[in-house]
Amino acid sequence: MRDPGELFELNPALEVPEGLPLVAGLTGFADAGSGVSQLGTYLLGTLDSEVVATFDADILLDYRARRPIIYFDQDHLTDYQPATLKLYLAYDELRQPFLLLSGFEPDFRWEAFTDAVLGLIERFKVKTITWVHSIPMPVPHTRPIGVTVSGNRTELIDSMSIWKPHTQVPANALHLLEYRLQKLSYPIAGFILLIPHYLADTEYPAAAVAALDSISAATGLIFPTDRLRQEDRDFVANIDEQVAGNPELGRLVGTLEERHDSYMEDTQLRSPLTDSDGELPSADEIAAELENFLAFRRHGDEENGRGER
Repeated sequence: MRDPGELFELNPALEVPEGLPLVAGLTGFADAGSGVSQLGTYLLGTLDSEVVATFDADILLDYRARRPIIYFDQDHLTDYQPATLKLYLAYDELRQPFLLLSGFEPDFRWEAFTDAVLGLIERFKVKTITWVHSIPMPVPHTRPIGVTVSGNRTELIDSMSIWKPHTQVPANALHLLEYRLQKLSYPIAGFILLIPHYLADTEYPAAAVAALDSISAATGLIFPTDRLRQEDRDFVANIDEQVAGNPELGRLVGTLEERHDSYMEDTQLRSPLTDSDGELPSADEIAAELENFLAFRRHGDEENGRGER
């Protein structure tokens, strides 16, 4: 068996305190509303941080599936932006330290990657592990983003998890890490953000806010969110304006609101994700609704002279 330590390089100059919480969010799978990518960008762009370990992209990343960006300036190349996966030592708004695992989700060697992260968790005697990802669901943007909580922290599951399905799902790398950590009885919580399916393809600020709020609930860390919350108010105002002018989308949102509110009044009732017959909307129905919404949004932007972002 190859040494999982070969997957990363530690920063020898950095002394990492023991017993910190670890927060993780990896991009590449079902990042509805860009919740995970916004989380990483916001934390690294807002908080003080230092690199603890850098993972080897040449071993873990499929470049042809997720091609890096290179900039072309008229007649020459000016910049190359490779994908990164790093473990950081970061500090929240109160200067409380924590570890942050952020970057691309590995395409290859999941077992070795999991062993490598487990080794880092043991090395730094990590206190708790909290990770976040987001999926599209037929829920309305006019209600707070709900979460499904997995792991072994029952206090968080009991108080925050609004949807507890019995189902099979495509796994991501952090699912495997959670599975291994549960067997070791490490305190771990995974937060699945339930993002309105018609906003799944947008950069939805509320998704980042919900991710940060979930992490705060699990760790006690405090994050500056004023800018994100203002961006969300502006975003929602724009969506509400477009919904008001689109009867079909208005009916969709109204139906989702009714199902959501009925479910939240009594969780013994049917899931808010199902229709009156207890069935989930089909993938084709969801895709059609999303396509109509995005087409309407693009048309509105063109009329206002904004065009595509």
